[in-house]
Amino acid sequence: MKRSLLAGIGLALCGFLIAPPSTHAADEKPIRALIIAGGCCHDYAAQPSILAKGLAARTNIEFLVAYDPDTTTGHQNFIYDRDDWYKGFDVIIHDECSSDLKDQKLIDRILEPHKHGLPAVNLHCAMHCYRGEPYPKTTPWMEFTGMNTNHHGQQRPIEITFTETSDPIVKGMENWTTINEELYHATELLPTSHALATGHQNVSKEADAPVIWTNDYHGTRVFSTTLGHNNDTVADSRYLDLVTRGLLWSLDKLDDAHFHKPRKNKR
Repeated sequence: MKRSLLAGIGLALCGFLIAPPSTHAADEKPIRALIIAGGCCHDYAAQPSILAKGLAARTNIEFLVAYDPDTTTGHQNFIYDRDDWYKGFDVIIHDECSSDLKDQKLIDRILEPHKHGLPAVNLHCAMHCYRGEPYPKTTPWMEFTGMNTNHHGQQRPIEITFTETSDPIVKGMENWTTINEELYHATELLPTSHALATGHQNVSKEADAPVIWTNDYHGTRVFSTTLGHNNDTVADSRYLDLVTRGLLWSLDKLDDAHFHKPRKNKR
């Protein structure tokens, strides 16, 4: 009963909270996106709203947020209670942190719609989720994200270098250095993945690591970035541009008609 009640409350409080910008044509249907958030180590109470507002300022999109307030690594988000958890959405943003959920039936339930064409965006700790068998070797979840990674460094600024400057997702973006952030290190970037940027922390023994990439998951477009631990990074206009463009790419809608820079407030 408690679990059903939690699901009802979560969906009621976190429904389609962001309206599409008024600059779009009235007959243009907004993208319907689901943000799945919750788990260990991050301000998931705030970050989905930062993301939703930032992305809605850049493209015609609506969000449902499935927020799990549990702060451990082993609690299942209520949205996954249903076999049809993904129905009605054009794209899923995985922003959860659930490394100790290892049940293969659950993992299969999450991955099944993505195997059959549902685009996805994976943010930060999503890369460290669902460590079922044969972890630490490449797991089914890692095949989805496109990277085998199981550790990160201390929080320090990350120097981001775009390595594929002609790729439409990052074209025109300039290298930048983040505030203190966690640099996730890759055991392997899978052959199905294509790196767009690397990150470097000024630590002698730590190598550069991919921080932005795309993945071909059974023909489904998946965009991932390990950036985004802290709220100030998530709220950074460069980060919001990046995630918006990655999301639109996953839907094959990355063009001038769908992506626009937000208007600056007049003083």
